[in-house]
Amino acid sequence: MAVFCHRCGAGLPVSARFCSSCGTAVAAPQPIPGRPLMRPRAGRQIAGVCLGLARANGWDVAVVRIVAAFGLLFTSGLAGVAYVAAWVGIPEEPAGPPQAYPRSV
Repeated sequence: MAVFCHRCGAGLPVSARFCSSCGTAVAAPQPIPGRPLMRPRAGRQIAGVCLGLARANGWDVAVVRIVAAFGLLFTSGLAGVAYVAAWVGIPEEPAGPPQAYPRSV
């Protein structure tokens, strides 16, 4: 991502805090907002931990579930304890209004 001085237009490195040409302070780039880490109500298999992690980070849910399964097998249950801790610690998605079924025509 290219960074330029807002006052003189000089090209700057991404880590610059001040313009090397005019000395103006350069605003730090704002982080891209992502989805909050929440366990969804729909589409989950056990508790929604893997689906919530996948949605929050933009990962494929199948890959997250496979990594969780291998972690459960190869860590002597430590990944299972982490899964239960995430089940307790990650908040559940708030319930929305009830959805009406589409009318049959």
